[in-house]
Amino acid sequence: MELKSSAFVDQGEIPQQYTCDGEDLSPPLAWSEPPAGTKSLALIVDDPDAPDPKAPKRVYVHWVLYNIPPGSRGLAEAIQAAHLPTGTLEGLNDWGRTGYGGPCPPIGRHRYFHKLYALDKVFRDLGQPTKTQLLAVIEDHILAAVQLVGTYQRLR
Repeated sequence: MELKSSAFVDQGEIPQQYTCDGEDLSPPLAWSEPPAGTKSLALIVDDPDAPDPKAPKRVYVHWVLYNIPPGSRGLAEAIQAAHLPTGTLEGLNDWGRTGYGGPCPPIGRHRYFHKLYALDKVFRDLGQPTKTQLLAVIEDHILAAVQLVGTYQRLR
């Protein structure tokens, strides 16, 4: 399984339109076929460099999705909840809402990990779980995981 974006390469700069300095659009994501036995996928986007990459204190969560159908092969740019693949459910990001929240680092260049998990189960509606809650539920069901890392530093 492989995860890519047509907007940026792994370890590359995330373009401004996908950040708080631009339109705050979710980037386009595409993935290859998950392993046999995959019943659903989950996506978590987070920043382990918050608030300052030189002295990180927390991982900031930007997007949480689960129960993505295993037959889907990606998410379109600027995807809205109504257009997520059928059956996909949303969790809460660290702004306390569902949906994508783009990079908005207060200082320095941050890394944004887009992590895709292939899971051996479709999960009941967990009622907008946080990243921590979702990981606790899926941890024993992960068949494979891939990641795509983008970076961003605000121009001031």
